[in-house]
Amino acid sequence: MGRSLYRKNDKKKAEENFSLEIGTNLAENLGNVRKMLENPNDLIIREFTIGNGNHRTAIVYIDGLVESVYIQDHIMEDLKQATELPDDKQELFDVIQHEVITLTDIERGQSLDDVSNAILSGKTVFYLDEVNQVLIMDTKGGENRSVEEPQSESLIRGPREGFVEDLSTNTVLIRQQIADPNLRFKNYKVGRRSKKDLLVVYMDGIANPDIVEEVKRRLETIDIDDAPESGYIEQWIEDSFLSPFPQVLSTERPDKAAEGMLQGKVVIMLDRTPFVLIAPATFGSSMHSPEDYYWRWSLATLIRMLRYLAAFISVFLPALYIALVSYHQGLIPSKLAFSIAASRHGVPFPPFIEALIMTVTMELLREAGLRLPTAIGQTIGIVGGLVIGEAAVSAGIVSPIMVIVVALNAIASFSLPSYDIAISFRILQFGLMCAAAIFGLYGIILGYIMINIHLVNLTSFGVPYSAPFAPNFLSDWKDLVLRAPITMKKKRPVFMQTNDEKLMNKGDIGNEKV
Repeated sequence: MGRSLYRKNDKKKAEENFSLEIGTNLAENLGNVRKMLENPNDLIIREFTIGNGNHRTAIVYIDGLVESVYIQDHIMEDLKQATELPDDKQELFDVIQHEVITLTDIERGQSLDDVSNAILSGKTVFYLDEVNQVLIMDTKGGENRSVEEPQSESLIRGPREGFVEDLSTNTVLIRQQIADPNLRFKNYKVGRRSKKDLLVVYMDGIANPDIVEEVKRRLETIDIDDAPESGYIEQWIEDSFLSPFPQVLSTERPDKAAEGMLQGKVVIMLDRTPFVLIAPATFGSSMHSPEDYYWRWSLATLIRMLRYLAAFISVFLPALYIALVSYHQGLIPSKLAFSIAASRHGVPFPPFIEALIMTVTMELLREAGLRLPTAIGQTIGIVGGLVIGEAAVSAGIVSPIMVIVVALNAIASFSLPSYDIAISFRILQFGLMCAAAIFGLYGIILGYIMINIHLVNLTSFGVPYSAPFAPNFLSDWKDLVLRAPITMKKKRPVFMQTNDEKLMNKGDIGNEKV
């Protein structure tokens, strides 16, 4: 009981300290800052005088979170060169803010909470003795990764830049993609303790206001200590946490985020992560890649059709093998049936166990390849698959045809543009394998029906997940499985119910009269 009461009183005391108003005594104010943070090694407090030694001042910041050039050139140098200063403290404070310091982002703070939030987020706080306010100056800096090609979404043709962990850099990348005055950035703080910056970005006049407000409403309900990655945000705001399908898209590519906003979607950007979220999501958008729009329409259409074929193979191929070999041998051509029977001679396991062993082994190899360093991971994925597959066949544990089925299944899952949707298909694959082992083809059909029922009932921020398949919007099929020529894409997706449906103006486009 005593320990619990101590923690409660300690917490109450900390809250009271955070709500302290800034006083007029400089030494007392600096002491409160040291006490609040327990005077860590990286806390820099520099006291000095200005105006021929008549005015005592101090700046406070965390070393490593700030850009030292800003402090030296735009704070210390400016204050040093200011000689003709008023004697009145409040007037001096106003002059320093508006005339002396040349940094552009300066605001005032009045409580210890303002000070703590500022210095812990990379800002510098300026104190003036006998003034009960502080100046909070944006001097964020430190070490950040440079803009480079995203590793999770590499393209043959397209921009070679991706988001980084710095939110201000990511904001610039978005503005470089869309130079429109209607581009809106709404700022939020996420995490009771981490207080990370989060931006909701959308195109005013295009995005449906109801979708924008729903995104904001869900974000405002977030109540956690910290959100270290945008995956926390995704799991908090998604419609159904039981669904295997991703209801919010994630990307490292600024061009993909910009394309989503021009279709009426909302982008969510969290500080300290290169992955931004795009909402709402649909099944069709999960199968699209930015590269689809950089190639000619005929090639892009062929690639998309191959993706849908790959999706079918990654979900259904092992289950079809189990059902046909176990229950429906009559549906297999005679020569192929004899070949499969001969290859399975001596295999001690039924097709389901055989397929389960190989698919689980492939999943383990896939995860091992991702977690190991790049050079070793590639070796494990290729050599490990070949060695284990050959050894399993030689030992009579699995049949050669099963190795082919699992290899095709793995290749198909790697062909999908979104890692999130690929994981969803891998989950469904195991469920359909179980259904095929119990009911044969009837189990696969029942599983397929259940998947479709789930898809048509699933929504993402009020938008049907299966749109424009169901509900059917025929005009949106120009950019679904097919990728019609750019000149035929005159409107934004109808199912998004955007304020501005027109994507292009009528007129002469190329050689076509629109």
